[in-house]
Amino acid sequence: MTLWKFIKKKLHLASKVIAVIAVTMVVALIIGKAYQHWDDDPERGAVAVDNGAFGESYKTPIYLEQGWSEADSLWFYNTTQGSGLLPYDFFLVLEQVDSQALFRATSNIDKFRYLPQKPTFFNPDGLPVGFVKDTYQGHDYMGFTCAACHTGQVNYQGKAIRIDGGPSMADMVGLLTSLQKAMEATLDDPNKFERFANNVIALDNNYTDRQQVKQDLLRWNDNITLYNILNYSHVNYGYARLDAFGRIYNRVLQHVQNKSQVRDVLTLLKRPSHRQFLAKEEIDKVLDGINETIIDDEQFATIIRRLASKEPGYPALSFRDLLRVRNALFNEPNAPVSYPFLWDIPQSDFVQWNGLASNAGLGPLGRNTGEVIGVFGILDWEEKEPSFSLAAWLSGQSNKKKQVDFKSSINLTNLKRLENQLRSLQSPKWPEHIFGKLDPQQVEKGRLIYAQYCQSCHELIDRAAWDRLMVAKMSSIDLVGTDIAMASNSVNYIGNAGNFKHIYQGTDVGDVIVAQTAPVVQILTAVTTGVVATPDPDKIFLRRWLDWVYTLGMSFFDNTIKASVKAGNYQPDTTAKPYQSLLSYKARSLNGIWATAPYLHNGSVPSLYDLLLPKKQPNDPEDGKYRPDSFMVGSREFDPKKVGFKYTGYQGTEFKTFIAGNKNSGHEYAAGKTPQMDGTKLPPLTEEQRWQLIEYLKSI
Repeated sequence: MTLWKFIKKKLHLASKVIAVIAVTMVVALIIGKAYQHWDDDPERGAVAVDNGAFGESYKTPIYLEQGWSEADSLWFYNTTQGSGLLPYDFFLVLEQVDSQALFRATSNIDKFRYLPQKPTFFNPDGLPVGFVKDTYQGHDYMGFTCAACHTGQVNYQGKAIRIDGGPSMADMVGLLTSLQKAMEATLDDPNKFERFANNVIALDNNYTDRQQVKQDLLRWNDNITLYNILNYSHVNYGYARLDAFGRIYNRVLQHVQNKSQVRDVLTLLKRPSHRQFLAKEEIDKVLDGINETIIDDEQFATIIRRLASKEPGYPALSFRDLLRVRNALFNEPNAPVSYPFLWDIPQSDFVQWNGLASNAGLGPLGRNTGEVIGVFGILDWEEKEPSFSLAAWLSGQSNKKKQVDFKSSINLTNLKRLENQLRSLQSPKWPEHIFGKLDPQQVEKGRLIYAQYCQSCHELIDRAAWDRLMVAKMSSIDLVGTDIAMASNSVNYIGNAGNFKHIYQGTDVGDVIVAQTAPVVQILTAVTTGVVATPDPDKIFLRRWLDWVYTLGMSFFDNTIKASVKAGNYQPDTTAKPYQSLLSYKARSLNGIWATAPYLHNGSVPSLYDLLLPKKQPNDPEDGKYRPDSFMVGSREFDPKKVGFKYTGYQGTEFKTFIAGNKNSGHEYAAGKTPQMDGTKLPPLTEEQRWQLIEYLKSI
């Protein structure tokens, strides 16, 4: 056989293989699209609630036209992204701490302001919106989907409206604290454990004997306890807020810093009296048997448990002292923000409250990967011997003596599919048939006020235009004047870089070298890159790589957002301060803003009307109109006049605005106190003008 014939034969064979792969992928795509529409319950799984939290009762929630069908909503609610909070069997049968009622009972779920659902095709066990079953390495877990934090509800006079992509009213901290207590009560009460074990085994799924149930309950209780300790904050988040970045940062540090770095931190830790915090012998005992490079969930839980242990040789630290250790190894997540609304996210140039994430190229996939790391993606990262791997190369570990293998439960393919689903989501229109008709004359007057006071930052877009582009306008924290905690933490929080010490990492102003103690934003960038570059370990070899290539290829080539310079008025990045532009907040289009209370990035203003008022300063007259300095959060009962939720007359979470992280100052354009982007200050709006502007804001 001649060389040319041999080459032709090989090329012919290769073309056949490529054709088969292409056909297989097309067929899989068609089947996948059809599968997404198998669950089309006309009520989208929603259920009525009688005498729920804060005395609320409502009929089965309705939906507004947002571009999604019943099947679209249900697929979004019930598609896993690879989150595993605890074993699925445990969540199904776990009892509440002080009764035999199930933890997942509608009344309990409603108390934490998650949205209860009835069983449907994709949700046969009737989990709440955004709670989902995920299977990883042969075991089933309950985890969160995007919808848990990004599906809202507005109640009005016994009616309820579900808002797809709207901000959740959820109290995640309350849920996780209560979950920990329920698991501890099950471990402590023999009768409770007997019922729990019998019910878990009766499911005939992942467990066959009580000892196996006991061991896993201990392990997962330790994991959730660890998470709650590492993320304890003196700032009470309450309802409708979460410091997601702070928690993602801590989860990354938990899996990155190595044993040597942890030892150094514990050795150098001092008490306020400058006395040594821990003796060398105590540190040795606490770290005995801990892995050198990767400290996983179980091992960090072991460290925390040993630090608090009263057995001989251990430090027996109080909770207060455990927080001292936490503060030395991690960062307090003390900057809770409102859950952002998701419509127009795929059409945005930059996302996150401080514009941290570019939406160009693979940006959405990296952003969503970081999010799943924060909401309980199972991170089976392992130390391995150096070899060429794309994940090691892209994450900067090519020349390391050891490398991190980024195996995890994170489902990259589904993350891409979920992002695609959001492209068709539209903002909700003001429902005049429920809240009352808009006044066209007031709307027009408000439109002119908006053009003068708001539009330079908050552009107008067509909510249904297929080619719409949402441009984020960034304003420096010094100029906009709102609470600085979230933006400052994103830049200033630091931690041990572990195996990523001295890697090179690109920034907009050039490459930087990651120090041993580095900004966590650098470490987060490295690990999300590594996870994105790692195919799904739960799939067979061929499908694993085909899915990975398809996901990355489509994420890049199917993305209409191109790399661009941020718009707005902010301090640019420099070689000395490569993340300075993140010390700013994003203004975005306000279509559907009526459905997204409370307001400002940290949820510190309860209604649109209050947002148009000034923050009361010490020398201001007492009889003026000002933003409330404290108010209640938790009710979904809507006020269509002021445009916000009811914030007095019930026992929800008291929002106190004098605490750092909760400040309600700034963004006082309508009050004539905050200058426009060009530096001019407009006169304060009159009372009549405020109502005109609100009428217009309802209409967009």
